[in-house]
Amino acid sequence: MSVDIIFKIAAIGILVSVLNHVLNRAGREEISMMVTLAGIVVVLLMVIDMISRLFNNVKNIFQLY
Repeated sequence: MSVDIIFKIAAIGILVSVLNHVLNRAGREEISMMVTLAGIVVVLLMVIDMISRLFNNVKNIFQLY
């Protein structure tokens, strides 16, 4: 596992933060909330994929069925 995933999550966080700030200043609080939720969902999907690969690796290492 590399540190690329950490950089991807950090980039998504920074992007969502900037968009959130800009949209709040423009008076678009509803869209700002949707952007924040979309960022959280994207990061959660990335983490769920990593956890799934972890469980598959553990299953293969210990030869579990």
